[in-house]
Amino acid sequence: MEARTPVFEEIDPGGDCDCPGCVHWRRVLPHSTPGRHHAAHRALILAAAASTTLVVGHTAPALAAPHTLDRPAVPAADEPNTPQGGKAPLHGPGGKPAQPAGPVKTPPTTRAEIIKRAKKWVTAKVPYSMSKYWSDGYRQDCSGFVSMAWSLTGNEWTGSLGQYGVRISKEELQPGDILLFHNPADPQKGSHVVIFGGWTDYTHTYYIAYESAPPHARRQSTPYAYWNHSDRYVAYRYKGLTSGTSTGKKPDTEQQAGTKSDTGQQAGTKTETGQQGAAEPDTAKSASQKSPAPYPGRAHFGPGANNKHVTRLGRLLVERGAGHHYTTGPGPRWSDTDRRATQAFQLAQGWRGQDADGLPGPGTWKLLVTGKGKDIPASATAAPPPEQPASHGVPGYPGRALFRSGADNQYVTQLGKQLVKKGFGKHYKTGPGPRWGQSDRRAVEAFQRTQGWRGGAADGYPGPETWRRLFA
Repeated sequence: MEARTPVFEEIDPGGDCDCPGCVHWRRVLPHSTPGRHHAAHRALILAAAASTTLVVGHTAPALAAPHTLDRPAVPAADEPNTPQGGKAPLHGPGGKPAQPAGPVKTPPTTRAEIIKRAKKWVTAKVPYSMSKYWSDGYRQDCSGFVSMAWSLTGNEWTGSLGQYGVRISKEELQPGDILLFHNPADPQKGSHVVIFGGWTDYTHTYYIAYESAPPHARRQSTPYAYWNHSDRYVAYRYKGLTSGTSTGKKPDTEQQAGTKSDTGQQAGTKTETGQQGAAEPDTAKSASQKSPAPYPGRAHFGPGANNKHVTRLGRLLVERGAGHHYTTGPGPRWSDTDRRATQAFQLAQGWRGQDADGLPGPGTWKLLVTGKGKDIPASATAAPPPEQPASHGVPGYPGRALFRSGADNQYVTQLGKQLVKKGFGKHYKTGPGPRWGQSDRRAVEAFQRTQGWRGGAADGYPGPETWRRLFA
């Protein structure tokens, strides 16, 4: 028999590494202390020239060595590159279990509270980790993020979250619901979960997703149902969801008791104009009750307005069910889409006439930023798409401003698809999609050069003539 010289490599399950190999060895060697690697906990891998054999006193899976995951090609900044952790109790200071995870309990909560908790992690940019726990006791991965937002009594994982919800259809999705993909064959490949924050366009092809993914918790526009494995995601609605949208402690009927109509015949709360209506009082608050985002003033909204407050208004409206009104993500420039979405929210509060004119007053703003009032009904008729733009007299051309760094809209997608159709798709590794990138610019530049243009005329940014020729 031919002699074989073994080659030994020490595998040290580091406490900070979240790769599949180290996760496995932490399970096999549960007493390994993070940051310390004891000789007694080291395994030896025997690699023979003709074949590979693991020798450690017991059979070890071949998964131990790899430090990367095999995933389809997706935008590097959009797809989580590590799996979620397992089921675990909440953790207290120092990462010690605070209490064991008990039977299935669904503490009551509201949609507004779910989104508020999700935003708290996003604002804090909670780092992604399968082994670490945030100060609130929840594990800092995708399923821990949802466990936190749903206020569950323990840290769940993608294989157990479904029991806390009921399955719903795509058409029934509302802010606070989740989109879950659990891969039972291999949970470390693809399993993920996100919180649905509302549609970004009337076609329901993109939505606002709240999720925990490397490098930290985030909120961003995401293609339905996700960047990959899209057909495997299932929508769930939390079983403990209450019909209220403020505290969840009282039903809608009790919260709305004693409110007035537009005529102000019954003691109740004020509307936009100060009349009595089915909303919360718009009187001045004490310093301790002051809104975290004060009303910026009516001058910041309406025709001609272009500022950050318009963007925030749109995003708040999307979270409350107005996503179908937007053909592109909310932006800083006021449009009729913002007016229709605002009016839909006002009508949902029971306001009519001047109180539902589509312009946000202090009452509308307060309900939105505090998460109070009623959401726009899911059954509300979707607004018709706006008229096609015709900047510089070119039908369909929306203007150069929509094709710049940071742009995220349907016209970028439309442009990219047309470039691919015309034979300029080699620059796209993924997509095309709504987010403007260097792939779009290079494809546009290639098309412009085929027209014989050079210099500033072939800068990769579509002007009206580029658009006209491309879509001719």
